[in-house]
Amino acid sequence: MLTEQRRPAPAQPQPPPTSQSRRRRPWPTVVAFLSPALVLFALLVLTPIVIAAYGSFFDWNGFGAPTTFVGLENFHRLLTDEIFAGDLRRALLLVVLSLCIQLPASLALAMLLNQPLRGRRVYRTLFFTPYVLSEVVTAVLFTMIFSPNQGLANHVTRLIGLGDLGATWLADPDTVMYSLFLVISWKYFGFHTILYLAGRQGIPPELHDAAAIDGAGPWQAFRRITLPLLGPTIRISVFLSVLGTIQLFDMIWVLTGGGPIRSSETLAVTMFQEGFKRFHVGYASAISMAIFLISLTFGLLYQRFVLRRDLEGAITTIGGR
Repeated sequence: MLTEQRRPAPAQPQPPPTSQSRRRRPWPTVVAFLSPALVLFALLVLTPIVIAAYGSFFDWNGFGAPTTFVGLENFHRLLTDEIFAGDLRRALLLVVLSLCIQLPASLALAMLLNQPLRGRRVYRTLFFTPYVLSEVVTAVLFTMIFSPNQGLANHVTRLIGLGDLGATWLADPDTVMYSLFLVISWKYFGFHTILYLAGRQGIPPELHDAAAIDGAGPWQAFRRITLPLLGPTIRISVFLSVLGTIQLFDMIWVLTGGGPIRSSETLAVTMFQEGFKRFHVGYASAISMAIFLISLTFGLLYQRFVLRRDLEGAITTIGGR
């Protein structure tokens, strides 16, 4: 009698992976890829911040381990130091000049370069080229331009009948900050222009065509369409400009060294002077912490009250795809 051959039981369907298991799987890969960046960030960013915060509580000259604990004395000196107050005023002056002159001029130039001009690609390259140069190269270049004897600025003022006025721009405490602002604007003017130009080209042309059909003029179209849609780009530009001004160091150090009579010192220049020239490393650490806290506070408040709408809109757009 033939026995009936048993067939193998059909394989049971595997349950679909839960959302928790799907979330667990990529973590080893994520950790493997992020670890080098996190290690570098911890060594080059977090560690110096911790060391500066620790050193700010000591009267320390930078040699050996800090031993003379002074608590908040360095910060108390900071709040009562007229030089630090002057640094804040000069930083505020540069911020106001940038927001009121540099950024509006960059926006106007971006709107001009967006027009169908002949050779506009060449113009874009020319205006963006100064940003490619380093801050040190820019400072050395303008050191030669503002040279008292053979500088280009002095030659120009002589040609227009102003004598040797160009020789005193960096030597006069009343004009040095405006001269520095001229150099800063020349360096970063093209960056903000290209930033605005990219934002302008991201606006659909159909909106301006519809506005023209409705009878809107160029100014009305700019005010009602271009400017509101450029809002996120303008807000990012303002954010970068303010933070860059607060942390400005290398260009001013090469151009003036903080002079004359400390009339062009910024927060970072004063920190360098105190730490590496006068060996007041504890006080310089307190200044560095003040720069860090000012930048952090501005960044958080700006993100909370200005950039929040842009971030929410981006998240909504990504979630709707």
